[in-house]
Amino acid sequence: MTEMRVEETEMAFEAKDKLQVAVIYGSDREGRLCDAIATWLLPELAKTLNAEIKVLDPLQLGLPARLLSSDTAEVTAFKALVDQSDCFVILTPEYNHSFPSAVKHLLDTAYVEWGRKPVAFVSYGGMAGGVRAVEQLRQVVAELSMVAVRNAVALPNPWNNLEDDVFHPTDQAAAAVDTMMTDLVWWASALKLPRQQAS
Repeated sequence: MTEMRVEETEMAFEAKDKLQVAVIYGSDREGRLCDAIATWLLPELAKTLNAEIKVLDPLQLGLPARLLSSDTAEVTAFKALVDQSDCFVILTPEYNHSFPSAVKHLLDTAYVEWGRKPVAFVSYGGMAGGVRAVEQLRQVVAELSMVAVRNAVALPNPWNNLEDDVFHPTDQAAAAVDTMMTDLVWWASALKLPRQQAS
């Protein structure tokens, strides 16, 4: 069954332009782990899809700390990046049974630009691997008219898989990325043309 879905997805992509995939870093804390995890994750994503991948990092975007009545140049540029994207992967830690303020701020900074696009989740944290953060994020992205992919990647205690700041995932984590991206690609491909026709 999985092989059939992957094959159908690849056939769909051959007939369409490359997808634009944006990976959102959910943390802006000093010493954050998402940099090490992303160093592993980004090449894994590239293996499973025919797409252009860009990173939306709250440390690099220069967004104002609060939402203003008129957009700054940085906010305008960020909204354009979101608008150009066909789908998203949110890489988030779990803080106190929830997601960080950094990812909420990114989501709140745009609105219509998120709509009718799929989003997948890679989370990390303690024993639960950040799944409680993802459960709450699903409610937020639904309000933005996004489609949350069911399959996700949870990385419990990722600091135990660090060696010299290099993240070494388990085989199960790599397999979970492949499953998640198969679904994300299917939804992104399915939604892209209708979204373009409606605009």
